[in-house]
Amino acid sequence: MTEVYLNGKYVGDVENPQEFVDHVVTERRKNVLTNNLNVLYNEERGEIFVEAGRGRLRRPLIIVKDGKPLLTEKHVMQLEKKELTWGDLVKQGIIEYLDALEEESAYVAFTEDELTPEHTHMDISPLVQMGVCSSLVPFGDHNQSTRLNAGSKNQKQALGLYIANYLIRMDMDVNLLQSPQVPLVRTIMHDIAEYDRHPSGQNLIVAVMSYKGYNMEDATVLNKGSIERGLGRSTYYRPSVAEELRYSGGLIDTVGVPDKEVKGYKTEKDYRFLEEDGIIYPGAAVAEGDVIIGKSSPPRFLSSMDEYNLASNLRRESSVTLKHGEKGVIDFVLITENEEGNKLVQVRIRDPRIPEVGDKFTSRHGQKGVVGIIVNHTDMPFSASGIVPDLIFSPHGIPSRMTIAHLLELVSGKMGALGGRHIDGTTFDAEKEEDIRKELLSLGFRENGTEAMYNGMTGEKFNARIYIGNMYYMKLKHMVANKLHSRARGPIQLLTRQPTEGRAKEGGLRLGEMEKDTFVAHGASLLLKERFDSDRTIVPVCETCGIIAVKDEFKNRHFCPICGDDTEITNIELAYAFKLILDEFKSLCIYPKLELKSKY
Repeated sequence: MTEVYLNGKYVGDVENPQEFVDHVVTERRKNVLTNNLNVLYNEERGEIFVEAGRGRLRRPLIIVKDGKPLLTEKHVMQLEKKELTWGDLVKQGIIEYLDALEEESAYVAFTEDELTPEHTHMDISPLVQMGVCSSLVPFGDHNQSTRLNAGSKNQKQALGLYIANYLIRMDMDVNLLQSPQVPLVRTIMHDIAEYDRHPSGQNLIVAVMSYKGYNMEDATVLNKGSIERGLGRSTYYRPSVAEELRYSGGLIDTVGVPDKEVKGYKTEKDYRFLEEDGIIYPGAAVAEGDVIIGKSSPPRFLSSMDEYNLASNLRRESSVTLKHGEKGVIDFVLITENEEGNKLVQVRIRDPRIPEVGDKFTSRHGQKGVVGIIVNHTDMPFSASGIVPDLIFSPHGIPSRMTIAHLLELVSGKMGALGGRHIDGTTFDAEKEEDIRKELLSLGFRENGTEAMYNGMTGEKFNARIYIGNMYYMKLKHMVANKLHSRARGPIQLLTRQPTEGRAKEGGLRLGEMEKDTFVAHGASLLLKERFDSDRTIVPVCETCGIIAVKDEFKNRHFCPICGDDTEITNIELAYAFKLILDEFKSLCIYPKLELKSKY
């Protein structure tokens, strides 16, 4: 007898397992059983697994019988005429959905040419094994799999037109490319996904060569002339929000220019952009520290005695200011209400972004890199016909990464630009390389995509021929302007007295154990001494019991909590974090005894 499990639970036994499985599959294909059912017979263990649960990943496949697919030319014609739908094909048992379980017993062919009598299913198209973003990579079958993954991920981070009604939306961290273009080399997925309605890149002229070492380690060289003509220019939008919150006791926040009596009042200069209603006007150029929305809140702590106290009526300042390192122009102001009916103010800031050294660019093949230098148009190399590249790509990025599709796209894009047409680069079904080469040759160019080029500075001809063509490049959301950060002195945390963390909080740059090791290797001992005392503090220690003593500020005296007054107490220098852990040991009833030795 063979055990049967439904959704992982034992439900009974069957005598003829293979007959049972065949019967279930047949009934499912006849649409008697739900098509959400999948079944697998494990002969070695003598078990049948039936799955019909939710949340399983399943994929559609064409059923094959006796080496021939059930989907015929007649069906395809009916689909084209819209006489049949996808659902009809599933109901008629021509296409079925398999999950990971039933795939174990299936033998799937990629294409019709591969079919043998042993095959049970056939892929609708070899392209369907990839997701939407991976399918957008042209000539994907010429790339190493890891790079295809990277190319897919990179496209998700590219700037473009993410939505058409962006002007009336308040989204967090929005980046918009000013003049996005449709790629010259496309795949079938570009048409299916209507990519021309939301493009996210630009067609650049790319030359593969080194440029004075400025494009080593994946860096790229950009043409300043191209940037001035709009290459990679984008806009960054970010909203700021303030709402009038209600507190217990009927108190409420007030949006408006705070009075000078308010606790924490800034300077008049900080409020200079606010209008009478306490909200900034559109078009104001603001920088960090400027108040965008003026707001005051009731005092934080109210006790029963406070109503008799005159000072308690002071409200506190809680305006929305521009964060550390931010700047821009006020783009849009929205005044509305939240769910509770309280006033809600949203202000959107706009900041134009022009490509600079350190911004990240990538092709669709995972060949990402930052800008290493921006070169004057006059200093860039040029071809015999006067073509100047927009971007110079390092040849060292190709051998180890094996992204042959990157090179194929270059020569195909060149052909597309010269021939005035789109090149089909669909994975497993692209235009043949030989055909593209022949077409390029017929237009009077070298078939291998190389050209004689000249040094932009000296005018001398390069000894080597340079591989140059058109390519779809994308600007990624990782921009220097969002990441650049430095500080000298600044805010510290209350608990550890160490600098705060993160760019938004004006935090410090952490030096860890490994960074310390590099200083040690350099012999930079004074630098270590200077860097590792961010939370230096002086504490009194009792020399008798080794416990941290108490300093009475009012009476200007020290005493030990254990030994009392008549003991010797010494001030020592240590990290506040160490003092903190000693206190935490005490809370666990552990006695952390400090044994002091003289330095001399």
